[in-house]
Amino acid sequence: MGAIRKFVRAVTAFFLILMFSVSSMVAQAHVVSPAELQKAPVAATQARQRNIETIQQFLSSEASRKALNASHMDAEKVTQAVSQLNDQELAQLSARASKAQADFAAGTLSDRDLIIILVAIAALILIIVAVR
Repeated sequence: MGAIRKFVRAVTAFFLILMFSVSSMVAQAHVVSPAELQKAPVAATQARQRNIETIQQFLSSEASRKALNASHMDAEKVTQAVSQLNDQELAQLSARASKAQADFAAGTLSDRDLIIILVAIAALILIIVAVR
């Protein structure tokens, strides 16, 4: 009887040790390292900065300045308003600005088309900022 009791205790102890070691291994597999936690905000900040630079570069061209002045928009206000946009708005406007620049460089857009796109983007920026 004593031998059976010792055997049951040993098997129970072995089972508990095995169960806790396996569960700790599974838990460690799902733990996110601090380095991985820092990567997401850094990547988001870098993407935001790239989008701001793309839009500001689009707005700072000579054609953009002339178009904004012709439509009675203050180029400085529009440029300053860009930083007040959220990440999603920045990404959308940056994509539109990049596409417009690429189309213009490829010759598929005329000066008039570029001016219309530019004024629309500037107006959109000012409206978004004014609504907030």
